[in-house]
Amino acid sequence: MALGYVGVLTIRVEMPWVENLKEKRALVRPVVERLKVRFPLTVARLDGLDAHDWEVIGVATISNDYGWVQDTLRMAADYIAKEGPYRVTEEHTEIRVLGDEDDPEDEL
Repeated sequence: MALGYVGVLTIRVEMPWVENLKEKRALVRPVVERLKVRFPLTVARLDGLDAHDWEVIGVATISNDYGWVQDTLRMAADYIAKEGPYRVTEEHTEIRVLGDEDDPEDEL
């Protein structure tokens, strides 16, 4: 029996017109901060921190309701896509089951 679900969303955003890290942070950071406030999520800038023209944003949430996890990650993806002056070039969502009795590796 499933205890709950952990959902993870990763999104790669690109802004080829940006010429330095300070300018990129000014575009990405406010969206990440607003996302944390607006949704019950953990959000982090994961990759591309030293690149000036792209970055990967990671989002995670946990719940006992699969549909809620799925809907929340979809809303977060939509929010990221519409709020920033960049292009979303990749998006990946993964939802894992917690406490599945069929998988002994999930036990603590």
